Amino acid sequence: MAKEAALELENIESPKSKKKLYILIGVGVLVALLIGLGAWLLLGSSSDESADVPQTAPNAPTSADMTLAVYVPMPRPFLFNLPGANRARLVEIKVQLMVRGPDDGVLTQKHIPLIEDALLTTFSGADAQKLSTQAGKDELRQLALLSVQNTLQPVTGRKVVEKVLFTGFVMQ
Repeated sequence: MAKEAALELENIESPKSKKKLYILIGVGVLVALLIGLGAWLLLGSSSDESADVPQTAPNAPTSADMTLAVYVPMPRPFLFNLPGANRARLVEIKVQLMVRGPDDGVLTQKHIPLIEDALLTTFSGADAQKLSTQAGKDELRQLALLSVQNTLQPVTGRKVVEKVLFTGFVMQ
């Protein structure tokens, strides 16, 4: 009789434990699906976005590329001396050039030595007294732009550089 009661208890507990196991597996699968759905929504689907963009030939410039600003950093800062009224000043200027489109960026990179020469010539002719004011720095920036454009015009046939930007300026 005790054996029959034990068998009945095992048979009764067995379906309940299987039911709990199925519930746990179902919850686990549901959580995994929710996590996957959340990741898909957060990261987005690239296939939908690429369907809206018209396909063009590779390496063909698009209208967006032509208006895209590309910044070409000069490989090293310009370091030069300027004579002053009381004493000579040491000046260091870090420069980046703004051009339009990746093709102009590559063209500018190709002519870095020519651009460096034009900028160094322009910078070394500056006045230390003027460079101590913001207006003097702005004037030097404009002179540098004109110098670079005039230097590149005969080589490239057009004005490639749109702006000369000072990303670092130290005068001692």
